[in-house]
Amino acid sequence: MTRPGPEPSVSHAVSRRCVLRAGGIGLLGLGWEHLLAGRSPGSVTAVNRGGGPAARAKSCIFLFMWGGPSQLDTFDMKPDAPAEVRSVFDPVSTSVPGLQICEHFERLAPLMDRVALVRSLAHNDPAHLSSAHATLTGHLAPVIKSDAVTPSQRDTPHIGAVMSHVRGGDGRLPPFVTIPWRTSHPAAPGGEAPGQLGGWLGSQYDPFVVSGDLGEARWRVPELALEDGVSIERLDARRAFLQIVDRQRSALFAAGSAEHLSQLQKSAFGMLAGSSAREAFDLSAESAAVRDCYGRNRHGQAVLLARRLVERGVPLVSVNWHNDGKNFWDTHGNNFNRLKDELIPPADQALAALLTDLEERGLLEETLVVWVGEFGRRPQITQGNAGREHWPRCYSGLLAGGGIAGGAVYGASDKLAAYPVRDAVSPLDFAATIYHALGVSADLRLPDAVGRPTPVCQGQPILDLLT
Repeated sequence: MTRPGPEPSVSHAVSRRCVLRAGGIGLLGLGWEHLLAGRSPGSVTAVNRGGGPAARAKSCIFLFMWGGPSQLDTFDMKPDAPAEVRSVFDPVSTSVPGLQICEHFERLAPLMDRVALVRSLAHNDPAHLSSAHATLTGHLAPVIKSDAVTPSQRDTPHIGAVMSHVRGGDGRLPPFVTIPWRTSHPAAPGGEAPGQLGGWLGSQYDPFVVSGDLGEARWRVPELALEDGVSIERLDARRAFLQIVDRQRSALFAAGSAEHLSQLQKSAFGMLAGSSAREAFDLSAESAAVRDCYGRNRHGQAVLLARRLVERGVPLVSVNWHNDGKNFWDTHGNNFNRLKDELIPPADQALAALLTDLEERGLLEETLVVWVGEFGRRPQITQGNAGREHWPRCYSGLLAGGGIAGGAVYGASDKLAAYPVRDAVSPLDFAATIYHALGVSADLRLPDAVGRPTPVCQGQPILDLLT
């Protein structure tokens, strides 16, 4: 790894759901997939147990740019490339001498000395769904190069699910939160991307999903809302009724399962009736100036909520690029206008605000910030519609905070940003770097659904990027 110098070419560094509904949980506005994904008390595994790395980061905000941002139009511009490849955007200098990025990341440019840029991410899977699995888990999908395979318990757990298992929760807030949806793609036969859930760790490690348009002035967390006419008193009455159902449950479940379900139910009731979750998810508690700083839009307010959650001890918050009805960062057509007008501005504003806000609060060194998509875009511009097609063979990702070496650039691409020419990094290695910063060894093994010790990651961390 080197730090950029004066040259612009820089280099590296009977079902459970039915029982729950019968017990009253379904009447609370909480489905099974939205229950607290934490471990039961007394079952938390120490983060650094078994010779794992010392954790610099206590938490992680994972900004997943679903669809695949173009490396050539964001962080690996090639102004000397041929016209059929070159971006219409101009490169702009940053706070790191010799490092240039796209002019439309105008807020982030002065903060690049806090960021590590990886320009040599690469793999060979052009499918959104299986590539997302690799990006979010550090493991190849059960079926690679496929947009047709839906999530299943064969999937490797999301990094957030592993952190739920390793660090657990205190019962007041979920340890793994996804905002504002679980990603899916309308053009993919499988729809929802695998790798976003608990996978073989079990559904108890699925994320708590916060949905809706957080940019709306009257937005509230629907997953924490009591239905109309349900008071705290009625909630307590339902809790008593649930205890009656619990006594009948042993006929349906083994004792261990019944005990685990009981803990999940208690957590769900606690979140609804308690003040901690409601306070943490209340964006109206932030000043107008802070909310404006992040951007009064879906992505900006989702990132602000992520900051509120990690500030209160949530180990991992995944902010997935929202359903914009226009295929997200998957810019097969109208690439440049979409990036300039709809994609880069909110992404730039929110990321810059997050880094600045965390730093001012003294939280940046203990919060790992990740910004990456599942792949990049083909260098050659599609004639006729100014689009760029899928390209997994070379793309860029960002890391900041949490012990990451700011101002570093790791790896380098060729003159067209088509292939790495130095220090290629797989999405599995990128995930291993995230794990390492969080104090989890890349070779950690956890028991799968049948008790077999299974590695949570197939990659190796980029140690050069860790201070």
